[in-house]
Amino acid sequence: MPLRPVLGALGAAAAAVLALSTPATAAPGDNVTIDQTARLSADGTVTVSGTYRCFDANGPVFVGAAISQDPSATRYGIGGTRAVCDGAYHRWQDSGTVTPNRLTTGPARVEAALVELRTHGGLPLPHVHSVRRQNVVLLAD
Repeated sequence: MPLRPVLGALGAAAAAVLALSTPATAAPGDNVTIDQTARLSADGTVTVSGTYRCFDANGPVFVGAAISQDPSATRYGIGGTRAVCDGAYHRWQDSGTVTPNRLTTGPARVEAALVELRTHGGLPLPHVHSVRRQNVVLLAD
């Protein structure tokens, strides 16, 4: 569950939707990276981070993330961060609480997506700028 209701819900939903898609329409140079380690608190709060860069955007852009751990195929959305698309590299960090004991320290897989919400016919629809999937090490906080 996301910690920040509005940004978290948008970012986590975008990450969940985009985890199954590819950034076919990504602009050249737009990208998102994931740090090699993530943090896990005793209360189940997970924190992941990395960098992003994006250029032009017509709507709000978010970095959303999700985490999973073998043997479960369940992905946990862990928040969303508002992005600034000015062509510069920026740090991002998302945190969210997963039911305690669902994740443990050790290997995990993080998916991060840089997603713009564009209005089409009055509805905000996701436009993928970049997606990254990476193995990380989940460390105790």
